[in-house]
Amino acid sequence: MLDQLIQYDKELFLFLNNLGTPTWDAFWLLVTNKLTFIPLYAFLLFLIYKRFGLKTLVFSVLIIVFMVTFTDQITNLFKDGFKRLRPCRQEGVMEQMRFIAVRCGKYGFFSGHSSNTMAAAVFTGLFLRPYYKKLIFILLFWSATVAYSRIYVGVHYPLDVFCGMTFGALSGFMFYKILNYVIQRYVVQQEA
Repeated sequence: MLDQLIQYDKELFLFLNNLGTPTWDAFWLLVTNKLTFIPLYAFLLFLIYKRFGLKTLVFSVLIIVFMVTFTDQITNLFKDGFKRLRPCRQEGVMEQMRFIAVRCGKYGFFSGHSSNTMAAAVFTGLFLRPYYKKLIFILLFWSATVAYSRIYVGVHYPLDVFCGMTFGALSGFMFYKILNYVIQRYVVQQEA
């Protein structure tokens, strides 16, 4: 059963990856670059500051640092534990795919880009939801786009991306709850 799932994953990867064309390569390389979205992150932090003030912003940044560290470390544990080769290193796949990424790491299960962007989307989207109701949907779409970019550039299978997004959503929700607890305990109570 697991072998069949992995085979389907490879076939879906090759289908999605080979939909790419040189016309779109630069766009997807931009989307997959971690530095591309620094302005988005800065804007989201500005929205938190605007709605909640400096104290909550500081707590938010600290918790975001913990969240990103947590998702990164768990992702690395999975990669080192499962040792599933990335498609760009997998014989029988790399010969049939389009590889346009800058580099190809060794192991890919599960996607760190997918888990981190989804954690950020869920965390920030839920936290700002009372003020910006549609923001979470925009952030979820952004996260899914970044996740797909990992397939497009040739460094992750769809299952890597799906599991990364699922883990990221759970992490984002957990750290959102932690932030709410911290705000209630250290911001609201001290202001009362």
